[in-house]
Amino acid sequence: MAKFRKKPVVIEAFQMTFERRWDNSEWPEWLNKAWQQGAGENGMWIDSDAPVAEGRESADELVLGTLEGVHRITWGDWIIQGVKGELYPCKPDIFDATYDPVEAENVERSCCEAGDCKCK
Repeated sequence: MAKFRKKPVVIEAFQMTFERRWDNSEWPEWLNKAWQQGAGENGMWIDSDAPVAEGRESADELVLGTLEGVHRITWGDWIIQGVKGELYPCKPDIFDATYDPVEAENVERSCCEAGDCKCK
């Protein structure tokens, strides 16, 4: 059986922490765009009809429309913008096991090595 290695790609991500819950002033542009779009694929909105979960004050719940359907977001989840602009949530433990932070200068170099930009 053939084996494959996942290509290294650089993604943008933002962690939805409790402290940032309804203050979108620190959100990246692509996440604000999803919020403004509202319900639908690549949109983000509040589901007020969700049942009140144990330990929660209200039923209001943040949800994200993805290519695979609607996903509920819990505090601590990361929202990832994929390589084609698609959005999806990721649990913190999976995010930590899958992604490493990169510095801006390394992003440009890795893009050039992958042929995704013009190297100077």
